[in-house]
Amino acid sequence: MRNIEIERRLAALPTAPIAAGGLIAGFGVAIGTGSRPLGGAVLAACGLTCLAIWRQRDPGRIAAGLTVTGLAAFAFSHLLGDLIGAWPAVLVVSGLTAAACWRWSDSRRDPARVSPAAPAGSP
Repeated sequence: MRNIEIERRLAALPTAPIAAGGLIAGFGVAIGTGSRPLGGAVLAACGLTCLAIWRQRDPGRIAAGLTVTGLAAFAFSHLLGDLIGAWPAVLVVSGLTAAACWRWSDSRRDPARVSPAAPAGSP
């Protein structure tokens, strides 16, 4: 049996900060620890969290499109980093990724699924 409360809470989570935070934190961990695989694990954990939320609440094409957007942002940050520096590039692609997540998923959350049920006896 599926837990409706967990599904409702997942549907309420905004993915924009998770996706952007994953790009920023992943890079920060890679730089701070000197371990690119560890940074990649942080990035992957955030990306998979977003994907799970999108698959649960959005059409498949939205989930796939936002996943591709996140992967493209990661790749583009490497190219952009050669032009403007690593941290500025990560911040730019994180902002663009967050905007895409908000535009195509977070802003379209169904308020009926997100709002808590009215207490018994309420008008």
